[in-house]
Amino acid sequence: MLSVLDIFKIGIGPSSSHTLGPMKIAKRFLDEAQAAGALESADRVQCDLYGSLALTGVGHGTDRASILGLLQQEAETIDTSRVEEMVQAVYDTKTIKVGSKTLNFDPKADIRFAPPGDVPDAHPNGMRLSLLNADGEVIFSQVYYSVGGGFTRRDDEMGVTDDNGVEAPFAFGSGAELLAIAKRENMSIADIVMANENAFRPEEETTAGLRAIWDVMAACMDRGLSQHGILPGGLDVARRAPGLHDKLRRSVANEREALFDWLNVFAMAVNEENAAGGQVVTSPTNGAAGIIPAVIRFYCAMDGLTEMARVNTFLLTAGGIAMLYKQKASISGAEMGCQGEVGVACSMAAAGLAAIWDGTPVQIARAAEIGMEHNLGLTCDPVGGLVQIPCIERNAIGAVKAVNAARLALQCEGTPRVSLDQVIETMRQTGNDMNSKYKETSEGGLAVNVVAC
Repeated sequence: MLSVLDIFKIGIGPSSSHTLGPMKIAKRFLDEAQAAGALESADRVQCDLYGSLALTGVGHGTDRASILGLLQQEAETIDTSRVEEMVQAVYDTKTIKVGSKTLNFDPKADIRFAPPGDVPDAHPNGMRLSLLNADGEVIFSQVYYSVGGGFTRRDDEMGVTDDNGVEAPFAFGSGAELLAIAKRENMSIADIVMANENAFRPEEETTAGLRAIWDVMAACMDRGLSQHGILPGGLDVARRAPGLHDKLRRSVANEREALFDWLNVFAMAVNEENAAGGQVVTSPTNGAAGIIPAVIRFYCAMDGLTEMARVNTFLLTAGGIAMLYKQKASISGAEMGCQGEVGVACSMAAAGLAAIWDGTPVQIARAAEIGMEHNLGLTCDPVGGLVQIPCIERNAIGAVKAVNAARLALQCEGTPRVSLDQVIETMRQTGNDMNSKYKETSEGGLAVNVVAC
C-alpha cells in the first residue's frame, strides 16, 4: 500500500510532474552517481528532457527545477525566496558543486529540450541525466520518468507497482475492496486508512505529518490571499485572490452565492501561489493543489479555528481515494489530461467532505464517483505552457463541484448505478484515448487558440 503521506507531498510550484518530479530526479541522479563512484572522473553534467517535459518545460519551470535538484535542494526545506539567486548563480558560473566536486554545467547548452515527436514509450514525462568526462565521453547515465504528483521512477522501475513493502492490515486495490473492508470491519474509510498508516509509523507521527501538510496548505493559502501583482511567465496574469478576498470580507455574509465566492477565492489563492513558484502540497498534484485546501478551509478552518480532527478525517479519506486512482489509472496530466489532476482532486475533495459530513462509506465512494464522473474528458491545455490559464480558475470550479458532488451523494439512497471503480476505469480509458495534444503539451485547446502577447 501507498501511504497518505506519499499522496500529499510538500513541493514547490508550478507543477508536481514538471517541477517537483524533475527536482527530485536530478538530486537522485547525483546521489546515485556518487554511490556508483562516477563523480570522481566526471567533468560535466547534462540533462535531456523529452515529451511533455520538453514541450511545456520552460513554462512549468522544469529547467529551473532540474538546476535546483542538481544543487541538491529539496522541496520540503528549500528557501523559495532564494530560488532566483541560486539559479542565476549557476547561469553565471556555469558550474554545479556537489560536495567538494565542481562539475561544468551551462544550463543554456546542457539542458536540452527534445523535439515534439520525441516522446518516450514508457511515459510522456521522460528525463535523461548524464555525466561526461573531460573528453566528452558519457561515463554515467540514467533515464527517469516523472509520473505525476511528484512520483518518480527510474527506467528499470517502470511497470513496478507502487509499494513501500509494508504489509498493511487492510490492504485494498479497488473501491469494491475498500467498501467490503468497511462493511466487514464496521470501520470508516478514514479509520481503515489510519490503520494502514500505523503499519508505516506510530500513529502520532502520522497525525503530526497530517498537521504539517495542513500547515503548509494553510500558509500557502494565506500568502495567496495577501500577495498582489503579476504572475511570472509573460501572460501578464494578475493575482485576483487578494482583491476578491478583501471584497468578500466587506460583503454581506448571508448572500446565497457566498459559498461559491469563498471556495473560489481560497482555491485561486493556492493556485496563484503555485503559479508563482511558491511552496504548495500536491493534492494530488500541484496543478490541482487548490481544491482540497479550499474545501477544508471553508468547512474545517474558517475564522482562524482549525478543527484538526475533521481535517485528519478529510485528508485520510481523500488520500485513500487518491490511492485508487494512482494504482488503477494515473494522476499525471501528461497521461490522463486534466481529468487526472483536477478531476482526481475534485473526487478526493468530494469524498473527504462527505466523510466529515458523516456519510457512510458507500456515500463517500459515491461522492468520489460523482466528482470524477463530471470531469471525464477534461483536457490539459495550459496557455503558454504556464500553470495559469485555465488552471487557476479550474481549481475554483473544481472546489465548487466537489461540494456539490458530496451534497448529491449524501442525498442518495441505495446502490449507485455507477461504481467508483467503473468511473476510475472510464477515466483511464478516456485518458488513453485522448489525443496527445490535449495532454499537457500546449499543442491543442486553449493553448493554441489564445494568443499569448
